[in-house]
Amino acid sequence: MKFNNRKVVLIGTGMVGMSYAYSMLNQGVCDELVLIDVDKKRAEGEAMDLNHGLAFAGSNMKIYAGEYADCADADVVAIAAGVAQKPGETRLDLLQRNAEVFRSIINPVTESGFNGIFLVATNPVDIMTRITCEISGFNPRRVLGTGTALDTARLRYLLGDYFGVDPRNMHAYVMGEHGDSEFVPWSQAMLATKPILDVCRDSGGKFTEDEMENISEEVRTAAYKIIDAKRATYYGIGMAMTRITRAILGDENSVLTVSAMLRGEYGQNRVYVGVPCVVNRNGVRRVLEMNLTEEEQKKLDASCDTLRESFDSLKMD
Repeated sequence: MKFNNRKVVLIGTGMVGMSYAYSMLNQGVCDELVLIDVDKKRAEGEAMDLNHGLAFAGSNMKIYAGEYADCADADVVAIAAGVAQKPGETRLDLLQRNAEVFRSIINPVTESGFNGIFLVATNPVDIMTRITCEISGFNPRRVLGTGTALDTARLRYLLGDYFGVDPRNMHAYVMGEHGDSEFVPWSQAMLATKPILDVCRDSGGKFTEDEMENISEEVRTAAYKIIDAKRATYYGIGMAMTRITRAILGDENSVLTVSAMLRGEYGQNRVYVGVPCVVNRNGVRRVLEMNLTEEEQKKLDASCDTLRESFDSLKMD
C-alpha cells in the first residue's frame, strides 16, 4: 500500500535539510513537500529555487514554504534543524540548547494534529531522536532517526571497493551510536552469502582481517575528514534521509540501520541507538536482533551506556 498523497514536511532549511529536499525532488519520493524554517524568507527562497527545477524533474511535486499547521495531514515530518556548537561550548551545553530548540519545534507539530512519522537527522542524532520521542509522547516506533544509515552506506562503499564488487552486494552494518562509539559487527558481514571473514581467510592473504579494521576506522572518522575539508557534511545524509523516507512512504519493509528505541532487544531498554530495523509506513516495524559475538555485544552495551548517560545529563523537565 502507498499513500495517495505523499506529504512530507521538512523543518530546517540549512545544508542538510536542503540536500534532503533536492534529493527528494530528483527521486520523486513525495507529492507534496513543505519547507519550514525560523527564517521564513529563506524557506520561501529555497522553495522558489526548487520549483524552478520542476520542469527538469522526473515527476511533479508541490513545493512551498509553510507553517506548523501544515503538519496536520503530513505523513512524515523530517527534522534537520538545530544550533551549531559555539567555540568553547561543551557537548552537554550544545545538547541542552538543541533540546530547547526541539521543544519549540515538536510542540507546535503535535498541536497541529500531526499523526505521522517523525524522522530526525539533527546531531547527536540518537539523543535528539529520543528527545523527540519524549516531547511528542509518540509511540517510539513512530519516531526514528537517521542513526547509522549513512555510516552503513560508507562501509558498503569501502567494502565494495576493497573486494571489487558492487557495494549493493555487500551486506554489512554499522551499529551503535552515530559517533565515536559506533562499531562494525564483522561476524554478521557478508559478501553476497559468504561471510566476509571467511572470504579473508580463504583468500591466501589477498584480503585481510586487519584491513577490515582499517575500513571500520575509516568509516568512523569519515565525517571528521569531510568537515576538515569542506566544513560540513550534507549530501550523504540528505540521501540517507531520502532513502528512509522512501521506505516509509512506499511501505517497503526495508532493512535500514536507523536510530530506534530498544525495548528489550540486545538486552537494552529505553535507549535510541543505530540498529538494523524493518522500516515501513508505520515507522520501525521491528528491530532485527543479530547474533552478535560476546565482544560485539560489549561494544553495543558500551555505546548504549554512552548515549544513556548523555540523555540522563539533560534537564528535560
